[in-house]
Amino acid sequence: MTHALVFVAADRPSYFEAVRMLGRAALKRKLAPPRVLGAWEAAEWDYESVDSELAEEAAEAVAGLAVDWALVPIENRRKRLLVADMDSTIITVECLDELADYAGLKAEIAAITERAMRGELVFEDALRARVGKLRGLPLDAVQRCYDERVRLTGGARTLARTMAAHGARCVLVSGGFTFFTARVAAAAGFHAHFANTLCDDGAALTGAVVEPILGRAAKLATLEHEAAGLALSPGDALAIGDGANDLDMIRAAGFGVAFRAKPIVAAEADAQITHTSLETALYFQGYARREFATD
Repeated sequence: MTHALVFVAADRPSYFEAVRMLGRAALKRKLAPPRVLGAWEAAEWDYESVDSELAEEAAEAVAGLAVDWALVPIENRRKRLLVADMDSTIITVECLDELADYAGLKAEIAAITERAMRGELVFEDALRARVGKLRGLPLDAVQRCYDERVRLTGGARTLARTMAAHGARCVLVSGGFTFFTARVAAAAGFHAHFANTLCDDGAALTGAVVEPILGRAAKLATLEHEAAGLALSPGDALAIGDGANDLDMIRAAGFGVAFRAKPIVAAEADAQITHTSLETALYFQGYARREFATD
């Protein structure tokens, strides 16, 4: 099966050094010159056959460079379903941690979040514990949190809008809260969103969340349900996230991407994005920059 070895650089020096280093290996294998996907940012080589040494060679070639890379099968490369985590993936923050800051509890709650995202705690239990500490937080603080703290990650809007423009369905699925996912989905260009619902009494949070909680298993179930609704299989999906509650959907997807992820996730994803933006998930699928959707 033909594969593409794709690399995406965060800066020009890294790009040209990656071309030089990866080009040595390509020349040794008598490959054609690389196909440029994005000016000085991204390029790829096609490999008709892949041996056990190729990934190791690629990793060694770009070690120490601000470069993300992936070895991707050409068959079914452009995915028809995007399922993305929200917190610390499509947006730059963890909403619950930022909400906690308005209650003066950010350090305490962020420590629990970190452990949950590393897979050290049961996600559902950790969520209940964190939300419980926010009892009495006025609802206007939730709106302020969105207005003042929530920002799209670089490339998030381009990723969703480009895949949508080429016929893919884009779904945001989060262990966070619908108050935020509804707004983020609209801002980034997702077709649908799924998350948990915070309980309130009309003036303040009650410290509870509507059950059942959307966690790790529910994220996988959402991927499977969305794929089935399109008469697709999970193999037709790209799943992307950073935390342990994203792991099952990343494993199940045809292309699972770890975005600036915890080690437990990075170790099992098909590819990692560490140095560059979410646009890299488009390059990995073979999109050239000229195909990116722009406003």
